[in-house]
Amino acid sequence: MTNRHSTMLKTLGITALALGGLAVANTLAARAAERRYPPEGRFLTVDGVRLHYMEAGEGPPVVLLHGNVSALGDSLASGLFQRLARNHRVIAFDRPGMGHSDRPKNRSHGRDWTPEDQADLLARAFDALNIENAVVVGHSYATLVALALALDHRRAVKGLVLMAGYYFPTRRVDAALVAPVAMPVLGDLLRYTLSPPFAKAMMPAMLKTLFSPRPVPDHLTDSFPAALTIRPSQLRANAQDGVTMVPAAERMQHRYAEVTVPVAIFAGHGDRVVEQEEQSGRLHHVLSDSTLHWVPDSGHMVHYADPDLVVRRIDELSAEKAAPQVSVHR
Repeated sequence: MTNRHSTMLKTLGITALALGGLAVANTLAARAAERRYPPEGRFLTVDGVRLHYMEAGEGPPVVLLHGNVSALGDSLASGLFQRLARNHRVIAFDRPGMGHSDRPKNRSHGRDWTPEDQADLLARAFDALNIENAVVVGHSYATLVALALALDHRRAVKGLVLMAGYYFPTRRVDAALVAPVAMPVLGDLLRYTLSPPFAKAMMPAMLKTLFSPRPVPDHLTDSFPAALTIRPSQLRANAQDGVTMVPAAERMQHRYAEVTVPVAIFAGHGDRVVEQEEQSGRLHHVLSDSTLHWVPDSGHMVHYADPDLVVRRIDELSAEKAAPQVSVHR
C-alpha cells in the first residue's frame, strides 16, 4: 500500500468517525428537545399517520395551519390561538412531519406529501374530529394546503384566511438549496450529520428575515421551540415542503377560480420571503370573493404584526355577517 493510499484511507476513516459522532450527537439532541418540549395537545391517528393537535374553546370551528420550518406553537406565540378560543372552537394542527406529528416516508404510504396530500389527510382528520364548515387559516406554505382543502374538500371549509402565502410559481433559490436534504440516501446522511448544526447556526438570521421589518419577539421561544425544527425528522419534512412548493403552485394556479368560499388574504409589503405584490396581489384579482389586507409595518409574519385584525376577519367569515366585498384595504 502506497503512502498516498494509506493517507486516503486514514482520511476516510477520520471522516466516517466524525460523521458518526455527529449523527449520534444530533440524535441525542433531538431526543433532548422532545423531552424538553413534550406535546401539549392530543393525538389522532389517520390513515396510519399520527397527528398532534391542540383544541380549545366553543363555537364555530376555526382550524389553524402553520407554515414551513414551524409547528402549531406558532399560533400560540402569535396569540391567534388564545384570541380565537374566546368565541370559537379552535383547532391547531402540527402538519405532517412538523412538531409532534409523524410523516411516514413516501414509499411506505404512497404519498409525496404535497399540499394536496396533506389536505387529503387533514380532511380525514376533520371527519374524525367532527369539524365541518370551518374557517381554515393557513400561513406561508400552508396557504396551499388550505386552498387544496377548499378545492377538494368543500364541505369542510366555510372560508379561508391566507397569510403571507405563495400561490404562483417562481424561481426559488431556497427550494434548490434544500433539495439534497429531501433525497433518499444523501438526504439521510445530511439530516443526521451536517444539516442540524447548520440549521441551528442559521436560525437567528432566518428568524430575523421572517419577522423583518419588525424585531423578533422576545417571548417567541416560550411558545415556539426552535429546537424541534432542526431535528432530522423535521428537517426532512421541511425539505420536502420546500421541494414540493413550486410544482404545487404550478398545478394549483389553474384551479384557483374554482374556489367558492370567501377568502381573506393578508400580506405585508416588507415580506422578505415571498414577493407579496406578485403573489397575494395577483391571487386577489383571481378570486372574485376575496379581500386583500395589507398589514402595516409587517413582513412574512403578518399574524404577529396585527393578530386582532386577523381575528376580526375570521369572526366575520365565521359568522357570515355580510358577503365579503372585493376590495383592497391599505
